Amino acid sequence: MPGRRRRAGSARRRWSVIERDLRTERGPLIAGVDEVGRGPLAGPVVACAVIMPPDARAIRGVDDSKALTAAQRSKLAKLILERALAVGVGAASVREIDRLNIYHASTLAMRRALARLSVAPDHVLIDGKAIRSLKIAHTAVVHGDARCFSIACASIIAKVTRDRLMHSLARRHPAYRWEHNVGYATQDHIAGLAAAGITPHHRRSFMRIRQLSFDFGAPPEVIVDIPIEAMMGDVSGESEAITTLECEPNEFVVAPDPVGG
Repeated sequence: MPGRRRRAGSARRRWSVIERDLRTERGPLIAGVDEVGRGPLAGPVVACAVIMPPDARAIRGVDDSKALTAAQRSKLAKLILERALAVGVGAASVREIDRLNIYHASTLAMRRALARLSVAPDHVLIDGKAIRSLKIAHTAVVHGDARCFSIACASIIAKVTRDRLMHSLARRHPAYRWEHNVGYATQDHIAGLAAAGITPHHRRSFMRIRQLSFDFGAPPEVIVDIPIEAMMGDVSGESEAITTLECEPNEFVVAPDPVGG
């Protein structure tokens, strides 16, 4: 069965041919990079960069974070943090998402994550397509979070970080059920918007005010408008604090950027 094959493949996770070839061509230290939170109506976009030791076996069970349960991600995140040579986490705030668009905000979060690595990578491996505005030499792999161990590690840390943040924010804003939907456009979230309006953590560029009252008996209008065109502006000097990160301290919380991207 496909599900059984998927689980078996996850259990046997090893360094990919892509990563082994890059280590031979570019050097042993490969930073896997991934981001989460492009689609939600609320909360920041969070990125992670991870350098795993090249001479160690890959961690059993590591896979694309979307293919794992929350309990599996939390368990694996601890193992990744224990074994990684370096981990950097960066974010772009809701205000930055609204100002720059989600494409550039995601790139900014990736740059911040890479800047926080305590070890300089020999090469960078990212999920998806190449990003010219990243301004760092990198190799892009479509579906890289399911194909490359280092990117999968980054996706897990980024997902656990953002989920914990949204769960913390849910305690302050219970109307939207962020502890269940982490900011995505579920019916509970939309009902919360209709009842309580928007918060400072909502992405105003992703919604229209007239959509705060929905007819749930009819098919809803499109409520998420993700701008995909790259404006190619220079945001290298961006140093705005991550104002949405207002949660209780824990090992996964992203601190405000003290020095910019």
